[in-house]
Amino acid sequence: MCYDLKVQSFELDRGSIEKNRPFCIDSLTAALDHVKYTAVVKDTSTESGEIYVRKDSKLRIDFITPDPRTIIRNGDNLYIYTPKINRVEEYNIGKNRVLADQYLALGFGARAESLKKSYNVALSGEEELDGHKMALVELVPRSDEVRKQITKIVMWVDEASWLPVQQKFLETGSGDYTISRYRNVMKNLKIGDGKFKPDWPKGTKIEKPHE
Repeated sequence: MCYDLKVQSFELDRGSIEKNRPFCIDSLTAALDHVKYTAVVKDTSTESGEIYVRKDSKLRIDFITPDPRTIIRNGDNLYIYTPKINRVEEYNIGKNRVLADQYLALGFGARAESLKKSYNVALSGEEELDGHKMALVELVPRSDEVRKQITKIVMWVDEASWLPVQQKFLETGSGDYTISRYRNVMKNLKIGDGKFKPDWPKGTKIEKPHE
């Protein structure tokens, strides 16, 4: 199965672009920096680690610094494990799939047509990032519910690979935002099912916050 990860035929006031390069992606791994800015206290915090994505709705993020934390998504099930307090939170994200997709590797495995169903999409320009030419793609959620939390998403898409290498999520009404930055992206490595298995140390406290 091929995943279409390209920016395709986004109409602009100044014209349109057509990129017709197909990509067959079974999996992705990358180094990840996740930056959170809180406007009211003007504070920036950064978590760094690794991300593993598979096309069958499986994802794992292992944050290493400053504090270890693991996030696993397996279909509609989401797990957040914090070893420092020996606790795992379990969520069913089926009812909030769109919001979950935004924060969990938006753009990896997303067809252009699928993005346009959930967002108003526009190419806002081009920019260099680490010496590479990027297309800046702005996504405004169509859903009123989603816009209560996120006003806009900006993706930096590498014009050589047509993979997103950075994403910025602007939160509604607060001035807060998060940035996810992907480095050393590798495609189509074999990632076994065990990587996405919610297997925690004995004695881990399990919580289900929304039940």
